[in-house]
Amino acid sequence: MLLLETMTIGMFAATDFVLFYIFFEAVLLPMYLIIGVWGGERRIYAAVKFFVFTLAGSLFMLLALVWIWRHLGTTNIAVITHAAIPAHAQMWLFLAFLAAFGVKAAVWPLHTWLPDAYGEAPVPGTIMLAAVLSKMGAYGFLRFALPMLPNASYAAEPLMFTLGVVAVIYISYVALAQTDMKRMIAYSSVAHMGVIIIGLFTFTVEGIEGALFQMLSHGLVIAGLFICAGILTARGQSLTLKNLGGLASNMPVFAAALMFFTLANMGLPGTSGFIGEILVIVGALKVNFWVSLLGGAGMVLGVTYSLVLVRAVLFEKYARPELAGLKDLTGREYAMLLPLAVLVMWLGVYPPASPMPSMRRSTPSCRRIPLPSTRIWRWPW
Repeated sequence: MLLLETMTIGMFAATDFVLFYIFFEAVLLPMYLIIGVWGGERRIYAAVKFFVFTLAGSLFMLLALVWIWRHLGTTNIAVITHAAIPAHAQMWLFLAFLAAFGVKAAVWPLHTWLPDAYGEAPVPGTIMLAAVLSKMGAYGFLRFALPMLPNASYAAEPLMFTLGVVAVIYISYVALAQTDMKRMIAYSSVAHMGVIIIGLFTFTVEGIEGALFQMLSHGLVIAGLFICAGILTARGQSLTLKNLGGLASNMPVFAAALMFFTLANMGLPGTSGFIGEILVIVGALKVNFWVSLLGGAGMVLGVTYSLVLVRAVLFEKYARPELAGLKDLTGREYAMLLPLAVLVMWLGVYPPASPMPSMRRSTPSCRRIPLPSTRIWRWPW
């Protein structure tokens, strides 16, 4: 876990493209071991699938890195971000970045590794995958694809909107069909990543900041949900929905925590999940009404599968007699869930406390995308 954290920090802190790529790939090794050694029954299959998918996608980024080094003579991120890349090469580089960052961000249809990895990984590994590693792909789009390849990013806007909308709607229905608590939460994560992709490619202040806020919020909320699933696993319980039920009567604090994070996951006003989603919807509304409408449908569909989850786990009759003897949260579990709940509520009630608004001060606008005045936005850095 410490090695994984080190590689993750190195990736986000890298200022050279080669160094970024090394850390981006090195993250696979500790995560592969976490899934393959400490995972569930199908851990080997899930670990290999995760490794092959992410490695194959990253090889396209390696080809793009070699092209950039040969034609620009440098791999310094600050330099290549402002370099003039020929228009005919931008789309090919964008497709290479899409293969690499799309797999990491679980963009539909490159998401098929995610349910197996999330479902078989141990709870700490699942939290790292959902809360941190999935954001690497969105960070890559924001750090490389959009500023380096503005013309290609603008041309690919309809494609990315389509992928985001399909992820929001289709994956929400897939989540509704799940019978396992952990896999249902995993598919909801894919749907929220679709919202983030829509926000990034609106090229509006509201959309970009909504995507950033949604990344921060999703990391907190999804971690809380997987901790709730891990609490049941630690008590020796199956996460199959038909084997659960009635836990609200003998585990009221656990029930309150699961309900709170579920409400935040569906975007209830007053929680951090609402702020990011409403900003993305507003940003998309400035670009295309139908993208805004279909993207916002994810909030409605999120309510559907979230309430199915809560009803099956908390409010139906006991599926097995031993469920009546489960104990409520321990002190260590309080220590894990309470800080996350406070942050989710704090960012939802007082969103200016987040670092996003301060990023807009004294930053140059993007000069290479001929966008109307209503769609000009400023780079956060």
